[in-house]
Amino acid sequence: MTQFWIGGYGTDMGGDASGIGLLEGDEGREPTTLAYRGTVAAAASPSWLAQHPSLDVVYAALEGSGTIQAFVRNGEASLAPLGAPIDAGEAVCHLAVAPSGAYLVASCYGDGRVVRIALDSAGRPGSPTVADAATDPYGTAGDLRSADLTDVLASLAAPAEELSEPPRSGLLLFDEVLGVNASAPEPEEDAPVEDEPARRSHAHAAAFLPDGRIATTDLGFDLVRIWRMTANGLTQDHRVVLPHGVGPRHMVVHPSGHLHVVTEYSGEVFTLAAGQDGYWGAISAVTAAPGMQEGLDFPSEISRSRDGETLYVSVRGSNTVAALRVRGSGESIESFALAESGVDWPRHHLVHDGALLVAGQRSGAISVLDLDERTGAPRGIRHRAAAPSPTSILLAR
Repeated sequence: MTQFWIGGYGTDMGGDASGIGLLEGDEGREPTTLAYRGTVAAAASPSWLAQHPSLDVVYAALEGSGTIQAFVRNGEASLAPLGAPIDAGEAVCHLAVAPSGAYLVASCYGDGRVVRIALDSAGRPGSPTVADAATDPYGTAGDLRSADLTDVLASLAAPAEELSEPPRSGLLLFDEVLGVNASAPEPEEDAPVEDEPARRSHAHAAAFLPDGRIATTDLGFDLVRIWRMTANGLTQDHRVVLPHGVGPRHMVVHPSGHLHVVTEYSGEVFTLAAGQDGYWGAISAVTAAPGMQEGLDFPSEISRSRDGETLYVSVRGSNTVAALRVRGSGESIESFALAESGVDWPRHHLVHDGALLVAGQRSGAISVLDLDERTGAPRGIRHRAAAPSPTSILLAR
């Protein structure tokens, strides 16, 4: 029997989940029907769940309290706390566990914190180490929106030791690929940006890269930051600055090593790659789905098929799931299908053996979509199961 742990919003976040729930599918690899079995571990708004790579331990981001907590499986359908909650940061919304199982990275939407938390041999979390805070590349007059491209080229040609920050190969592509107007006149010094609220750092996700480094998104500052692990925790190696206001949210690593980043505000998927110098940059960007309406549609999750030939993006607002085909060796993608998600406000989804499970936060339901075996396109809604304010789906070990 297939089992899934379900995270959700509790009363402290406007939902009705009372903790981590259990969803069970019928016999066979592809669940035809699903049934919600209730809460298996009490917790306040476990909005994101992550699995230890080798232990039967599940980590929950308790978003409302700004803490994370570990749970160990202690029965066929039950989880028990593995220690007390650990402080992470305001509105912690995402957890990623290192492939080694030695630590996890927590991303905090509320205060922008990126936090490394060590894990012991039993998977129990230790004390958090907060990484350096992000700075807004668009926070001063004469920023990258109106930067002179010749200045960018000059900085890239300068010796590395003379630069305040390593060169970013992706900046070369802004004018021709990403649509930033590199020749626009600079604004007057200290001129206010009209009709734009103050920007805040909003860390949102982390992903482990093939070379051992870590990528994190900052939705508020339009950044993808690249980190190295050091004895003192996470140390920023460099950063990739995306166009102003796109809002990078979640990521998925392609088997080729490319990194696909979905943006919440602009509804795009950016593909990032590492250059020969080791620095990452954006090499392409496409709209996640045809008819995407900025300000009405808000992409949430991005995932891939096992073979890496198809990407899936869930879109809140239109309540759809977009399918994108990966071309070449992962460097190019194109949208080719769009389907109803079967739920309201699809917060998260999970690809599982020929099906796509979609968590509908507002509809209190999880839908199962069939995926075409040949093309990977969503074919239709196979089944729906009620679940309280679901926000995260995790395949049980």
